[in-house]
Amino acid sequence: MALDGFKEECAVMAVYGHKEAANLTYLGLYALQHRGQEAAGIVSSDTKRHYSEIGLGLVSEIFNGERIERLKGEISIGHNRYSTHGASMLKNAQPFAINYYKGPLALAHNGNLVNADIIRTDLEKHGSIFRSTMDSEVVIHLIAKSRETRLQDQVADALSTVEGAYSLAIMGENELIVARDPHGFRPLVMGRLDNAYVFASETCAFDLIDATFVREVEPGEIIVVNEEGMVSLTPFAKQEPKHCIFEYIYFARPDSNIFGANTHKVRKEFGKQLALTAPVEADFVVPVPDSGIVAALGYAERAKITYEKAIIRNHYVGRTFIEPVQSIRHFGVKIKLNPIRELIKGKSVVLVDDSIVRGTTSRKLVKMVRDAGAREIHVRISSPPTTHPCFYGIDTPTRSELIASTYSVEETRQFLGADSLAYLSIERMLNAVKGRENHFCKACFDGEYPVETHVTESQTSLMDIQPTAHVTANQGLKKPA
Repeated sequence: MALDGFKEECAVMAVYGHKEAANLTYLGLYALQHRGQEAAGIVSSDTKRHYSEIGLGLVSEIFNGERIERLKGEISIGHNRYSTHGASMLKNAQPFAINYYKGPLALAHNGNLVNADIIRTDLEKHGSIFRSTMDSEVVIHLIAKSRETRLQDQVADALSTVEGAYSLAIMGENELIVARDPHGFRPLVMGRLDNAYVFASETCAFDLIDATFVREVEPGEIIVVNEEGMVSLTPFAKQEPKHCIFEYIYFARPDSNIFGANTHKVRKEFGKQLALTAPVEADFVVPVPDSGIVAALGYAERAKITYEKAIIRNHYVGRTFIEPVQSIRHFGVKIKLNPIRELIKGKSVVLVDDSIVRGTTSRKLVKMVRDAGAREIHVRISSPPTTHPCFYGIDTPTRSELIASTYSVEETRQFLGADSLAYLSIERMLNAVKGRENHFCKACFDGEYPVETHVTESQTSLMDIQPTAHVTANQGLKKPA
């Protein structure tokens, strides 16, 4: 899934009670850069006012010593953005910061609110003016509109209205509030650094700043941290957890612990389960870097086939590049990935990746390996066929663009030009998280959405959500010509 797959989501980071709060938040965002590369921002508080530094691009491109110095105070929240709702522009970058009648307020959000457009339309009818196209901004308006007196109660009041996925960091003048939706779609973890509290989307952020992981923020939990200490609130009706299984398949860093397990271990188990159900005789197992590396290790270990990194990834490719006037075939793939011909020539290889979305990149990659001299290419995918888009915080193609929604496995194999193709089944995928099988959202594989998505049959992309009818798993789509 090198080029045409699911896009990253977003990352949140928050620190309370540390003299280097902004710098720690910056480092945390650095560790979480894989979750979003469009924009980043930090808002800090010295308990008197808020200080904001936000920009487009990577964390390293936006922040320098001078900008960090301007972020005063011992409280801060940060955000890395990949747009899942709202266009990529500076006004949509987070944290979202305002002043309202109770003082300054800032918010950072990972997830997607499926009823945001419905709420926004209603708020606009009653005079609210929005400055962005972000779904997150509706939470700010609902907080400001609440008749509760304490910020924590205003937040609970606002979140009782929204539906969907959210891991939130909210900063008032002198307190920090974090919240996670009742299903716990997106990860959110809590740690300690000396006497400070830290929160992040993944534990890898804690490792960089030497913070100690304490626990996950529970689904439906609101945590308030202020000068009086930390308070945990559970104001919402308890729901069955529905963690995003794609965090384990692709999004989270392998060194992160989320949803009660280490990502590397789960991802490796996916590969082992795949080897049990889709074995094949081959000379060696080749991962598609970097997304297929850990699953390929598991596959090779269980299948007792040699693991070989026979495809090399260029880690120094920028976000844009200029192609020669005389177009190079498969240029977009070649600039990032290149096979080692001396290893591949005349060999039968198992090519392992985490998923196939549109199939166009996988097809080019198979062709590239074939041109390098491979005798046989057996594609193995460490997740089930992706047949439905996600509406809970991942930017996915429309359903008609998902190859598995319109093509059979055999038809997909023919399209890719592979000698064989096999996916991990849903049952085998859940074997990798034994004991927690019912705690995961797998809607992208089976169309069973835990929360009503408010989209029509034609609006099957997260970017096209509108306030209309509920999408079901039975939307038949014709094969493309």
